[in-house]
Amino acid sequence: MKKIITVILFLCLCVGMLAGCGGSEKKNASGSGEIKELKIAVSPYQDAETVKTAVGPLSTMLQTRLKEKGFAVGKVSISVGTSYSAVGEALSAGSADAGFVSGATYVLFDKEIDLLLTALRQGISKDTVDLKAWNNDEPEKFTDNLVQHYRSALVVGPSPKGKALLEKVKNGEKPAWEELNGLTWTVMSPASASGYLYPSLYLKKEYGKTIADLAHVVQAESYTTSMARLASGQADIAVAFSHIRIRNEKNWQTKLGGTDTIWKQTGIIGVTDKIYNDTVCVSKTSKIMQNQKFRKALGETLIEIGKTKEGLDALKVLGHKGYDWADAKNYDDERRVQRELKGK
Repeated sequence: MKKIITVILFLCLCVGMLAGCGGSEKKNASGSGEIKELKIAVSPYQDAETVKTAVGPLSTMLQTRLKEKGFAVGKVSISVGTSYSAVGEALSAGSADAGFVSGATYVLFDKEIDLLLTALRQGISKDTVDLKAWNNDEPEKFTDNLVQHYRSALVVGPSPKGKALLEKVKNGEKPAWEELNGLTWTVMSPASASGYLYPSLYLKKEYGKTIADLAHVVQAESYTTSMARLASGQADIAVAFSHIRIRNEKNWQTKLGGTDTIWKQTGIIGVTDKIYNDTVCVSKTSKIMQNQKFRKALGETLIEIGKTKEGLDALKVLGHKGYDWADAKNYDDERRVQRELKGK
């Protein structure tokens, strides 16, 4: 009898030890840990120094909130890519762990990067393809609504060719391809949705041509450069997100070279379909991002930061008003755009 009791006690002890071991493993598998460095790449929404200075405070915010979630990050390095494609390439190679990129960049590199968040933007007072509404002498304004989409616009400047074409559009006439082809265009990289892809699709629908078919195209490293070229007359037309004039209203005369207000010196001659907002993507090849619990913690952290005043101040330069969890299906239209432009 004593032997039986001894055996039972021994088995109970073993079960207790196993339970204790299981609890320890569960605790260690919680995803917490130390990360030496988190590398974040940001697309060149504006010139590099402006973007880097503005988003710099995100480093401390991320460290603080990730620590609360069990991840001690020694350093958060934020860099600004030389182009949209450069950020996609950095994520693909794993030289960046996470990045703020356009929907177009995500789709171009979706075999090497994963979608995490979709950015929220402040809506604007004009959300239509009706050119009369855009050229009614009433400036666009931001609204209080947070939206998941935006549009791209073809913006002409104060050059003689630009003004002549605007008058034609205001009179309800459609410009001929030859007229557009005679302009000097300033565009972004082919990975930019509003600065290249959607304007190309617009041209394809209207004229059976794309930006690649234009005779005089200059690629800009940022929208700031693009608008400066427009203001100075170096370019006749720029393609950009449809709230570009609101963003550059203050700097048009003081920094960009305009001689009158941006509303008097520019006009809209084309507006694209809706474009889904920018994204936060993570690298599939980054060792850090292979930890699904860290991915989730990073997403939660950015969503939380986007709801704070400090966070919104840092994100302002990107045009982001917060974040929500992303759904890859929402970017199927982006995939369609790219297929059509490739003729597939």
